[in-house]
Amino acid sequence: MIQRPWSCDTFVALPDATRDGATIFGKNSDRPAGEAQPLRHSPPRSAGAPLRLAYVTIDDADAYAHIGSAPFWCWGYEIGVNERRVAIGNEAVFTRSWASAVADESAGRGPKPGLLGMELVRLGLERGATAQQALTVMTRLLEEHGQWGSAVVGKDHGPGAYDNAYLIADPQEVWVLETAGSDWAAKRVRTDPDAMSDGLRRRAVGAGWYPAERTFDVADAYTDPGTPLQVSHIRRRRAEELLVAARAGGGLDVPGAFGILRDHLEGTFLGGPTFDAARPDFLTLCMHEHPSGFTWGNTAASLVVELHADPDRPVALWWCPVTPCTGVYVPYFVESGRLPDAAQRPLPTGTSWDPRDHAAATYDPVSSWWRWQQLLDAAKDPAARDFANRGAAIRRNFAALEREWLTTSADLSVAPAELAAFTDYCLGAATRAATEFIERFGADPRRPVDPRWAAAVAV
Repeated sequence: MIQRPWSCDTFVALPDATRDGATIFGKNSDRPAGEAQPLRHSPPRSAGAPLRLAYVTIDDADAYAHIGSAPFWCWGYEIGVNERRVAIGNEAVFTRSWASAVADESAGRGPKPGLLGMELVRLGLERGATAQQALTVMTRLLEEHGQWGSAVVGKDHGPGAYDNAYLIADPQEVWVLETAGSDWAAKRVRTDPDAMSDGLRRRAVGAGWYPAERTFDVADAYTDPGTPLQVSHIRRRRAEELLVAARAGGGLDVPGAFGILRDHLEGTFLGGPTFDAARPDFLTLCMHEHPSGFTWGNTAASLVVELHADPDRPVALWWCPVTPCTGVYVPYFVESGRLPDAAQRPLPTGTSWDPRDHAAATYDPVSSWWRWQQLLDAAKDPAARDFANRGAAIRRNFAALEREWLTTSADLSVAPAELAAFTDYCLGAATRAATEFIERFGADPRRPVDPRWAAAVAV
């Protein structure tokens, strides 16, 4: 079951494969280019009024404090960590169930909308004190409400929907959760047994997707044969290669996780000095859009977290807005109780979490996310054709900042004021450096380089 994982850029390294003996979780969030993805902090709360999500309303429950990285229009998260040190990330998967639902939607008889994958990420963080508790919460909600509906801003259900896979981790254990419609299968990493919803195998065999006499393979049974897998397959194999090399070299650490997520096939015949973010002909873990449109979008945000179990040490969420190769991982802490205003912009607008009710967000010079989108656009300026030199200069500067912050963060207490002040300091230094690069590259930090983001410039 789940014998051949076809994920791409979410990974976990268990304690025996890390340098410091803690679980390390990492993920890139790949979204349409220009879809702003700020951070959000939610304090602990008691159950209240029902939660109105994008397409369904569900009962509320007591919630743990957490931080998540969310598309600006979305209630849910692509990536997040809660106060109990549970980390969750999702990946889009394109199953036969999804393909059937898309066909039914085109014929005017689409499924009833349900939960979005990103909503399940947040619900797992809010209600799960352990990875296994989060898994139970997510699978029960999935069975009750199903999943269907657009999860892409401005898209209808057919072109905007997808099924989801998840990695759910805490300091002690990790679960892989695969879903197809309201069905699911889960595997605790390196243990038996596996679990699955009652109808998963029955539906696949009944539909003729898998032979009844063969040992059941969820991925093989449910992966849609009409959706090409070469991009995700190559990215997954590259992540595996880098993780294996890190383990052989003494174990993965946080800087090593940064390097994996900003990889551009360095050291191979496809990558290294030939990479140009303006014309990314080969995709790897750090994803960039191509002007021809053959790629889906950009990496919109990236997160690395070391899930140790020491209650006297805070857990740093190393969050990088936009593409990690031109970004910097700044530490944030659930224990601090707050986030800098710039990291939370753009704020949610209106009263609807339905992506069909929103237009793409527009440039905001105060927003951390937009500052790094501006830096990417300035660095890859096709008129200058100098991304190799610009990207190298950015990396040298940001690498020095990351080294400083990693050293200092090891000595921080769990005092909220100390943690908040450290984040403010790091984000301030990073923002000044990004602004200096934008100006050095001939752009104005107050106005977007890319005219697509300038429809209604915020001031």
